[in-house]
Amino acid sequence: MSVSKKHEERRNEIVNIAEMLFSTKGYTKTTVNDILKSAEIAKGTFYHYFQSKEEVMDAVVMRFIASGVEAAQVIASDPYLNAPEKIFQIIMAQNPEASRKEQLIEQLHQINNAEMHQKSLVETILQLTPVLTEVIEQGIEEGKFKTPYPKETVEFLLVSSQFLFDEGIFQWEPQELMQKAIAFTHIFETSLGAEKGSFNFLLHKLMHSEDGEMYE
Repeated sequence: MSVSKKHEERRNEIVNIAEMLFSTKGYTKTTVNDILKSAEIAKGTFYHYFQSKEEVMDAVVMRFIASGVEAAQVIASDPYLNAPEKIFQIIMAQNPEASRKEQLIEQLHQINNAEMHQKSLVETILQLTPVLTEVIEQGIEEGKFKTPYPKETVEFLLVSSQFLFDEGIFQWEPQELMQKAIAFTHIFETSLGAEKGSFNFLLHKLMHSEDGEMYE
């Protein structure tokens, strides 16, 4: 086994244990010593991989995002799906491990983690944009969508959904959330020049999401 592989495996072990502690004990109550004890490693070993507890949390968040982006890339490269089908599957398959995601989001919603939460939203948008842009461009070629700005349209849609439907930022009443979900679906279809009703599945997704984010 190569040194680099051993290095990555040990780093992942630390991230796995930290994620478990953050989810069960809470981010603010978890200390570096807690991670050291659970991972059965020395302090020097921990600081060889991470500079702080915040950096470990950042690694946990980035891993969730990477997993969602990887799933999106697999769907986007499927030659047997048309563009609307790809968008449907990408959005619906972003997070199969809902309970773990909910626990992570709960920690990010803590006031002390506001900066990290913001970074997670930004990273999600930056990494998903090129994948979805490729799908939108396919849809334009198929005649399903009509927009002269595929990349920018994706960016606006991702930013608005990530921010507006985040319960850690807004606490909408159920009726308000329903109205916004209906409006967002309309905006989604209109922005892409898609046929009316093409994205009604978004209503179900947005209304049944615990954190309301597109990458649930």
